[in-house]
Amino acid sequence: MISAQAFSTIRAIERSAWNDCFPGALEDWDYYVAVESAAIDDFQWRYLAVFEAGTLVAVAPAFITHYRLDTTVSGIGKRFTQRLERLWPGVLRLGLYAIGSPVAEQCNTGIASHIPESRRQALLEQLLVAARRDADDFDIGLLAVKDAPTKDEHWANSCKAAGFQRMQSLPSASLPVPYGSVDAYLGSLGKSTRKDLRRKLRAPGPRVEWRRNIDDVLPEIMRLYEATLARADLQFERLPAGYFTAILEQLEERAVCVLYWVDEQLVAFNLILLDQHRLIDKFFAHDLARSREHNLYFRSWLTNVDYCIAHNIAVYECGQAGYASKLRLGCEFQGNSVFFRHRNWLLNTLLNVVKVFIRPDRSDPAMAAAISET
Repeated sequence: MISAQAFSTIRAIERSAWNDCFPGALEDWDYYVAVESAAIDDFQWRYLAVFEAGTLVAVAPAFITHYRLDTTVSGIGKRFTQRLERLWPGVLRLGLYAIGSPVAEQCNTGIASHIPESRRQALLEQLLVAARRDADDFDIGLLAVKDAPTKDEHWANSCKAAGFQRMQSLPSASLPVPYGSVDAYLGSLGKSTRKDLRRKLRAPGPRVEWRRNIDDVLPEIMRLYEATLARADLQFERLPAGYFTAILEQLEERAVCVLYWVDEQLVAFNLILLDQHRLIDKFFAHDLARSREHNLYFRSWLTNVDYCIAHNIAVYECGQAGYASKLRLGCEFQGNSVFFRHRNWLLNTLLNVVKVFIRPDRSDPAMAAAISET
């Protein structure tokens, strides 16, 4: 017999059972415990679980928030929607129940290891049913699946059968690292990029420090974070200081914060998750006034590449932003899709029209190029 439940805390699900559904994941049970304990504003966490004869067979994180429809819009489109929001406050905000996580790039849905792949689509359909029921309990009309991999046919088929609409989302970038040295990596890039990076490397660089405790520099880290967030076109969540400390504490050796110093001033930091297979760049923030002088973004990039090479880490996962630079730096891109459906047919029809104008690639040529590669 199959049953489904929704929980308000991941601690209601046994750690080993959850992790069995996500073998080898860095963003595992411990990661979501850290996220939950950080108490990110404007988000309410939900955890969907499907049981068969009392045994966990499928799980997914989910969340409730108020979503701005222009979250993935940038450039001219963003300026237009900001003006519209000033004229008509709240017009672009809807209550949202989403499968996935605001602090994970792709929709993390897991199937227990003893379940055959042939049953995965049916279990995803069970998760959708559970999510709709849970959303109804909160009186939320808009249900979505956030950033499902575009090539995942099971998600596509499940959402299509449930009447969901599909929209292109931000692609995920990654860099394969098969190189024996940073110089070999540079040699794989285009001539102008290679020349530019080598010139940058000849200039004096910041001092680099790898940390697993940042309590003494947390105010400076938050200053850099807030300044970087204020410059971003694309933003969904605002992370509190507790997020950074909880990640480092909960994940222990699987998380590190890389600090960049000029003299005694902290000018950049990079929060990273890592294991023997991959390095995930979770957040990079920098002092814009010092960034150009010290090439902080590219220094951080090459520091991470060098670490991957030195520790035989095959993949550098580097996020959903900065597509122009990542195209130059040799990244590969994986497409993501958002599936959504509003229970009100009129609003659902309206959203189907709106999605044409809020596609993330409409106002960002670099993003459009990255999406085209997927």
